[in-house]
Amino acid sequence: MSNKTISSALISVFSKDGLEPIVKKLNDLNVTIYSTGGTEKFIKDLGINVVPVEDVTSYPSILGGRVKTLHPKVFGGILNRQNHEGDVAELAEFDIPQIDLVIVDLYPFEKTVASGASNQDIIEKIDIGGISLIRAAAKNYADVTCVSSVDDYAEFLELLESKNGETSEDDRKRFATKAFNVSSHYDTSIFNYFNQNHDEAALKISETKGKVLRYGENPHQKGFFFGDFDAMFTKLHGKELSYNNLLDVDAAVNLILEFKGEAPTFAILKHNNACGFAQRETVHQAYVDALAGDPVSAFGGILICNTEIDKVTAEEIHKLFCEVVIAPSFSQDALEILKGKKNRILLVLNDVELPKTTVRNCLNGVLVQERDAKTDGKDDLTTVTKVAPTPEQIDDLIFASKLCKHTKSNTIVLAKNKQLCASGTGQTSRVDALNQAIHKAKSFNFDLDRAVMASDAFFPFPDCVEIADKAGIKAVIQPGGSIKDELSINYCNENDVAMVFTGTRHFKH
Repeated sequence: MSNKTISSALISVFSKDGLEPIVKKLNDLNVTIYSTGGTEKFIKDLGINVVPVEDVTSYPSILGGRVKTLHPKVFGGILNRQNHEGDVAELAEFDIPQIDLVIVDLYPFEKTVASGASNQDIIEKIDIGGISLIRAAAKNYADVTCVSSVDDYAEFLELLESKNGETSEDDRKRFATKAFNVSSHYDTSIFNYFNQNHDEAALKISETKGKVLRYGENPHQKGFFFGDFDAMFTKLHGKELSYNNLLDVDAAVNLILEFKGEAPTFAILKHNNACGFAQRETVHQAYVDALAGDPVSAFGGILICNTEIDKVTAEEIHKLFCEVVIAPSFSQDALEILKGKKNRILLVLNDVELPKTTVRNCLNGVLVQERDAKTDGKDDLTTVTKVAPTPEQIDDLIFASKLCKHTKSNTIVLAKNKQLCASGTGQTSRVDALNQAIHKAKSFNFDLDRAVMASDAFFPFPDCVEIADKAGIKAVIQPGGSIKDELSINYCNENDVAMVFTGTRHFKH
C-alpha cells in the first residue's frame, strides 16, 4: 500500500461550515490550494493564499456558474496516474497541475425539493461539476484523496493532523467509498424526483444512514436498520431498539397517525397488532381502557398515544412491563417516573411524513405499492340496510374501521364506546377471526350488546353477520363488493342490524 503526501488541493464547496480548520491546516502544511467562486473568496478572507481555477484553465466561470471546473486542466490534474510515465509527460506538456486532494460538496438537491421550491430552482440544484469532480477523484483513489461531504470533515481533519498530510491507500479508498455513497445517493434522489409518477418502472432506494442491530428477527439472524430514525423520533431513555421493536414501532406509528389531532387515544400493540385501544377525554382514561382490552397481551408490548403523557398516566404505565412508550411529548414528572425502568425505551414522535410507498422483499425481487392512505370517514359510508346506524354507532364504526385497517388480515374488530373489545387477527378464515374476537372479548368480560363490528374485506356469506348478531352486535362496517352481498344484507334486515359499506378494502398481509 503506497503512502502519498498531499501537496495540492482543489476546494469548491456549497457549504463552508467546518471548512476553516481544514484550510488552515492545509496552509500550515504548505499545500497549494486551488478554488472557485465563493469558496475562493472564503479562503482569501482567511488570509490564506489561493489560486483561482480560472488562472489554471484560462476560462472564467460561465453560464451563470453552471460551468466552472469542467476543463481538461482540472480533470487531467485529478485523473492522471502518478506512476504512469505517459500521464506524467502529458501533465508537463499541457501545463496541467497535479491535484492530490479534492474537497467538494454538492448543491443541496434534496433540501431544495423538500422546501417546496419551484421546478426551475430544483433543476438548478442538480450539480454537474461537483458530481464530476467527486467521481474523478474517487476513481483515482490510488493517488487522490476525495472528501465529498461536510459529514466527513472531522475525520479528514483528524487524518491531516495525525499524519501531517500523508495518506495511505486504505485511507484514500475509505474516502472514495464514502464519495461513491454520496454520488449514488445524489443521483437516486434526482431520478426519484423525475420519476414521481413511476412512469419508468424502476426502483431506486438509497438510505445513507444505517445501523447494525443486535440481531434480526431471531438471535441467529443478522439485522440492520437503514433510515433516519433520529428525524422521526427523539429518544429520551432506554436500551437500543431491536429489529422486532422497530417493526412494532412502525405498526404503532401508522395506527396512531389515523387519530392525529383527535381526542386522547391510546394504543397497546403486540406483534404489529393492537391488543388494546381506546379514545377518551383524558389520556389517563384512554390508557386504562386500552389496557383493559387485553391486560395479558399488553405484557412486553409497545405503547403509543396521540397526546402528551402526564404524571398520573405514567404512574399507571409504570406498573406494566412494556418495551417502548411513544408520545408527542412527556411531562417532566411523567418522564422521571417512566425512566424508573432502565431498559424501557421512551420515544418522542416528531412530526415527520411517512414515505408514500411501501417496499418488501418477494421471491427474488421486491414488491412496491402506494401506502394505503385512504382513511374511511363518514362521507364514505353507504347504509345498505333498512335500519341506519345511530350517530354513536357511526362514531364507533369509523373508530373500528381505522383500527381494522392496521390489523393483520383476515381480521375482525369489535368495538364499543370507542374502545377495542377484541380483534381476530391474521386468520385464514373470516369466521375464525370473528369467533376468535368474540371469545377473547368475553374472556375479558366485555359486554358486546350494541357493540359494532368492522371487517377488512367483504363477507362472501351471511355467516359472519349472523354470528355477530347472536353475540349482541348491532352495527357492521365492511367494504362490500361480494356477489352475495344481498345474503348478508337480507340477514341484517331480518334481524334489525345496521350495516354500512365503505367501498374500500383494507387488506394487510
